[in-house]
Amino acid sequence: MMETKRFRVESDLLGERLVPAEAYYGVQTQRALENYKISNTRMCDYPEYIIAMAYVKMAAAAANAELGALDPAIADAIIAACKEIVAGKFHDQFPVDMMQGGAGTSVNMNANEVIANRALELMGHEKGEYQFCSPNDHVNCAQSTNDAYPTAFRYTFVRMNKHLVRSLKALIEAFRAKGEEFKDILKMGRTQLQDAVPMTSGQEFHAYATNLEEEIANLERNAVLLREINMGGTAIGTGLNAVPGFAECCTRKMSEFCGDELISAPDLVEATPDTGAYVSYSAALKRLAIKLSKICNDLRLMASGPRCGLHEINLPPMAPGSSIMPGKVNPVIPEVTNQVCFKVIGNDTTVAFAAEAGQLQLNVMEPVIAESILESVTWLRNAIETLRTKCIEGITVNREHCYEMVKNSIGIVTALNPYIGYKNSTKVAKEALETGGSVYDIVLEKGLMSKAKLDEALDPKAMLGAHDLLK
Repeated sequence: MMETKRFRVESDLLGERLVPAEAYYGVQTQRALENYKISNTRMCDYPEYIIAMAYVKMAAAAANAELGALDPAIADAIIAACKEIVAGKFHDQFPVDMMQGGAGTSVNMNANEVIANRALELMGHEKGEYQFCSPNDHVNCAQSTNDAYPTAFRYTFVRMNKHLVRSLKALIEAFRAKGEEFKDILKMGRTQLQDAVPMTSGQEFHAYATNLEEEIANLERNAVLLREINMGGTAIGTGLNAVPGFAECCTRKMSEFCGDELISAPDLVEATPDTGAYVSYSAALKRLAIKLSKICNDLRLMASGPRCGLHEINLPPMAPGSSIMPGKVNPVIPEVTNQVCFKVIGNDTTVAFAAEAGQLQLNVMEPVIAESILESVTWLRNAIETLRTKCIEGITVNREHCYEMVKNSIGIVTALNPYIGYKNSTKVAKEALETGGSVYDIVLEKGLMSKAKLDEALDPKAMLGAHDLLK
């Protein structure tokens, strides 16, 4: 016999709804499940987001108890429920779609309901007995969605940025290790896809490390802006329904609970609709994505071939490359990283439009801002880890092939400019191109330099940096 699912009846402004009896969420979450089947990305897909929201509610309960606005016994139950959520429990009870109307009210109420019902259990009551601990009157005391919701995702970004930076540092070290491994391998540098002057593969990979290292400071600089929160502002920043001192006390409590220093915004009316920090942080993610994508373009070019391309480096083979061309292996890891970077760039555009769309005392487009940045950070970190472990760490260089290309390149004539002048160098380069002859032989034939001086000027090691022309 089929088991009958049990329900409890809960009510709100719009009437009654059946809620699964075992669910910790309540009627407003149930309505959100019915209303928003948009992205299939749920709050529970971002554990850091749930943890951040629990810290917000924990701090609010502690502050309200200290200021006499909440019964200490109820506050203690709320705090205990929040600590369980921070520890990883009940995350499946946050099923609301990340894309929603209402400026995040459904997310806020999902948290309020889950925390209230768990607090009720801890106090010895049944789920739904809200006269003892209410989602609105107790868990949401002295708060609005308009301060609790942005505070939660601001702190989520602060936490997730630490993970992103840690992964980025590991990728940088992988590039730096390759720079050391390849430091003696001569190759041709290129500008505008044309032969330029010699360099080493080590210099190239070390440059990638340096290029990405700049992004650590940029990410951290912009993440600092996210630490300013508007708790205590309630609906529009005036602090209606919050007791005096709540903003400062709640911010201090949250900093103590989570271990990160948060700052109470000096002007809560300004801070409530302000999205500047999101715009800046999203732009930092975009900047990292652009740099990362450019590096992946380089890797794909250098690995092109193997017979009819540059074939300077070998990427670890990760998958057969074609359903029709036997033996083909594609650069799939740089390719997927490129695509992630495109998504991050697009998400930044979404953030910009949503930030601009704010009106008067609130920006109701914050859900798409939150979802876009959460997605960008998550995808970027996953791509960075994948690129490091499945590509960069396994790259090898075709030393002899690189050296042959340097020897045969007309680009080495650039090294002769200081000795024979730009005009003569141009004539040598043109003749080499037209005849297929070598730069070396043409210079000797024309008597432009002695053999000894030419050998010294074209010594590969002499072409890798500055050198004294007066010797």
